[in-house]
Amino acid sequence: MKIFFHILSYNILPIFVLIFLGYFIGKRKSTHIYTLSIINLNIYLPVFVFVNLYTTEMPIEMMKVFIYAIIFVVITGFTARWFARMRGYDDRMTNALKNATMFYNAGNMGIPLVMTVFSSSPFVKNGQTPYLNMALAVQIMIYIAQNITMNTIGFFNAGRGNMHWKDTIKKILAMPTIYAIPLAFLMKHVPYDLTQIPIWSAIMHIKEGFVALILMTLGIQCAQTQMDIKNKEVYMAAAIRMVGGPILTLLLIYMMKFDGVIAQTILISSAAPTAVNTALMALEFDNCADYASQVVMASTLLSGIMLTAVIYMSGILFPVV
Repeated sequence: MKIFFHILSYNILPIFVLIFLGYFIGKRKSTHIYTLSIINLNIYLPVFVFVNLYTTEMPIEMMKVFIYAIIFVVITGFTARWFARMRGYDDRMTNALKNATMFYNAGNMGIPLVMTVFSSSPFVKNGQTPYLNMALAVQIMIYIAQNITMNTIGFFNAGRGNMHWKDTIKKILAMPTIYAIPLAFLMKHVPYDLTQIPIWSAIMHIKEGFVALILMTLGIQCAQTQMDIKNKEVYMAAAIRMVGGPILTLLLIYMMKFDGVIAQTILISSAAPTAVNTALMALEFDNCADYASQVVMASTLLSGIMLTAVIYMSGILFPVV
């Protein structure tokens, strides 16, 4: 129990403090969430991804992580579709449920969470964080897979198949992060250390500001969501995301033979709440927008306890040697 409360205090509480600050601002001030999203997606996230990929050795298992993330989305989609049929949902509600359970906050909560976990005890050795870069590399691969599938399958679900495949490709190609990834790998083979260039300190300032900005943005988005506490369908969807996700991931971890830091990171990431973008897509395509937004809110609120439990179990199941 002492370890459980330690995780809750030192890993989860810092995350929710920043989310709450954003929520407080969102409730008290008129905040343009679209502007914050543009800054996050076009500056902070691409720089963060580039720096971490450039400065981290990428073993072959990173491709296995990417494959895992794709398999996770596919299986979860079929599971959600089966559940929707059992509940008698129509096509619109079915597609909203699929998006709410398939896609989670791998970026704006997953990355800060992984940073917090692997920067704290027992992962600190002699004042250093030897496992942090590997954990971030794993989380970035998951984030990449989530983004690609969300901007293809997710848009297809939200638009009920009305979006042309060319528009989907344009949506993906418009994401700066897509270009940050190959650029980082390319620059690894250039015989020059980019960390020595004059503007590297500016790049690092952007990277270090990512966590605070992205979490406060999430809080602001939650502040703009209306919650119906009596809608049991919302809680069922949140349960599939928050409980079903880690269970499925645990099975895939054993099947794909992940262990150590990689296994811990994958399992912790799978307990993140529903991606905020699923609510934005539902709103854009007028596809059960209220339901989608409420699932985001409910899963975010429930994630505090669930993430604490998953972090605790990951350390027991996959100890770092």
